[in-house]
This record gives sequence, structure tokens and C-alpha cells, in this order.
Amino acid sequence: MSSKASEIGKSSNTLRAATVYSILFAISSVHLLNDSMQSVVAALLPVFHDSLNLTYAQVGWIAFTLNMTSSVIQPVIGMFSDKRPTPWILPIGMFSSMLGMAGLAFAPNYTLLLVAVVFVGLGSAVFHPEGSRVVYLAAGNRRAFAQSIYQVGGNFGQALAPLMTIFIFIPLGQRGAVWGMLLAALAIAILFKVVPWYSSQLVEYGKLAAIKKKSGAMIQPAQPLDRKVIALALSILLIVVFARAWYGSAIASFYQFYARETYGLSLGQAQVPLFLFMAAGVAGIFLGGMMADRIGRKKIMLISIIGSAPFALILPHLSLGWVYPVITVMGFILQAGFSVSVVYAQELMPGKVGTASGLITGLSFGMGALGAVVFGNIADAEGMRYVMLLASFLPFISIIAIFLPKDRREK
Repeated sequence: MSSKASEIGKSSNTLRAATVYSILFAISSVHLLNDSMQSVVAALLPVFHDSLNLTYAQVGWIAFTLNMTSSVIQPVIGMFSDKRPTPWILPIGMFSSMLGMAGLAFAPNYTLLLVAVVFVGLGSAVFHPEGSRVVYLAAGNRRAFAQSIYQVGGNFGQALAPLMTIFIFIPLGQRGAVWGMLLAALAIAILFKVVPWYSSQLVEYGKLAAIKKKSGAMIQPAQPLDRKVIALALSILLIVVFARAWYGSAIASFYQFYARETYGLSLGQAQVPLFLFMAAGVAGIFLGGMMADRIGRKKIMLISIIGSAPFALILPHLSLGWVYPVITVMGFILQAGFSVSVVYAQELMPGKVGTASGLITGLSFGMGALGAVVFGNIADAEGMRYVMLLASFLPFISIIAIFLPKDRREK
């Protein structure tokens, strides 16, 4: 190998090994703001249900519109970004979310409300694949930990939904959504710092790849897995995502209604167990990412699945006093495997970061969307308690993850 090629190889290894925490925290902050805007929609669900006299099915369709918009577009954008990364599409996506926030605040009817939700979903669909690529470039050799930092921001944004309901939308109603426009503006401001770094990294990696190709100094990847093994692993992973997303949708969209009906809680009081579930999930994601780099992705996913399933099963049968600690522990364990599953998919599909991230994250949103509609219709027909009993068995489906192949890491 020539001295120039050797120098390029060292530069490449440095780029891969160094973790750029300033960028990770910045993109995680944008993720928080992006998912906070999605939380505005979730936080307004009980407000719309009461003020517009919506059925549970209509509540489910609002959640469906938001999440399905993200899930359908997200993998497509991921595949496009793998071929042609487009850094400046990030602030454009946030501007779409800003328009959606304005629509939520001032939509005069249910139809225009759904249109506004579409704009929020589009903004999220644009952000996630490109945001995951920024994380990939900034992660260095701490891939799972970096993904957990990124995902913590998003899940913390989602955890704000119950607090928004209590402190903003109960007193202000629908017009309170105008505050979401400030979230979008702040996200755009941060992205104007992230995007130039992202662009420079793409240029640097492009130069290194060109020089390596010319000099023959290519870094050899790990032995690729057989296509059948990859297909089987992705199929199992998608089943895991499906079960977790449907259960998460049941809790996020409908548990507050269940708590009001079953325990006689007020709208504000019903947000407390929901907040505990989501906030504990934030801590679970962070710890899961840290541990996955040490003991492996598959082990963390299995611990998450097997550990949370018994808590999900007993939750609908508890007295109110026991609900708070159980739903907290369950949220912590259940979410520990989320960011790890994204990294696992990326390692199954090397070189396709956007596609893998869009597929797992996007499908999670999409399955949650479908679950919201199904559970909403079941609740109208059979009651909310039946929905919670049915959903409590979903985490057990994810035990199929035991058949996943061992972690695949790039050498």
C-alpha cells in the first residue's frame, strides 16, 4: 500500500472511530422538537374527542393519518437519501411541520384537521432518514450508544404529550397548537448549524472513497450474510416492530381513555400513567443503547421483549395504586430495545443507512397507525377494557426475536 493510501486509510479510521457529541446532541435536540410536534397531535386527541364529539374510531383515524403519512413516505425518502443524500431537505421538512402546526391551531373542521396532520407527518417522514444518516456519520465506533442519544430526544418529545394536555390544551384548547410553530422555528435554527457539518462530512467521505478506489486501498467489510439469512432476519425484526408498535399505539392513543373509564380519573389525572410510561421509556432507550455496544444488539432486544411481556399482561388487572409503578417499569424495559433494533437493521443492510432506518422507524409509525384505527373500532364495538385486554398479549409475539441471527458488525 502506498504512503498516500496508508494516510487515507488512517483518516478513514479516525472518521469512523471519533464520536462527534456536539452533532449528536444537536440532532437529538431536533429529534426532540420534531417528535414534540407529533406529540401536539397526540395531546390534542382527548380535546378533539370531547369538543368535537368524536368517536374512538375518528380518534384512531387522526393517529392513523399522522403515523401512516410518516411510514409510507419515510422508507422511500430513505432509499432516495442512500443514493443521493440531501442535507438541506432537513429544514424544508421542518417547515412542513410548521405549516401543520398552524393548521392544527386554526382548522375549522375535521377534514382540514386531517390535512394539517398530513403536513406534520410529511415533515417527520423527511427528517428521520436524513437524521439517522447524521447520527451514523457522527457515531464513530459507538453506534448503538449514538443511536440511543438520538432516539432519547425523540422519545422525550413524545413523552411531553401528556404534559402538553395538562398544561396547554386543557386550558387553551385547540388554539394552543400555535405554540408548536415555535418548536418548528427552533428546530430549523438548530438545523442551520447541523446541515453544513453534514454536507462537509458527505464531501469528505466522497473524497476518501474516490481516492481509495483509485489507489486500491479499500477497507474490506465483514463477510456479508447470505441473502436468505438477511431476509429471514428482517422478517423477524419486522414482526417484532409490528407487535411493539401496536402495543405502543394502544397505550399512547387509548390508555388515557381507559384510565378515565376504569378508575374515574379526570382528563388531567389520566395523563399521569401515560407520562410515566413514556418518560421511563426515554431512560430505557438510553440504557439499552449503552448496554448494546457491550453485550450485543440481540441480547438487549430479547431482554426488552421477555422482560416487558409479563408487565403488559397484568396491567389491565391492577388496582390504580399498582398501575403507576408497573407501567413505569414496563415502559423502561419495553423501550430499551427500540434504538437497538434500528442499529441491528443497519448492520444487516450495510451501506443502506437511510433505507434501514426508514424501514424500521417508518414501519413502526405505520403499524402504530394501523393499530390505532383497529383498536379505535374495537373500542366503539366492544369497549375500551376489551382493547386493553387484547393489547396486553401483543408483546409475547415479539419473543420470535430469539430466532434472529447473532449481531453483524462491520470490521
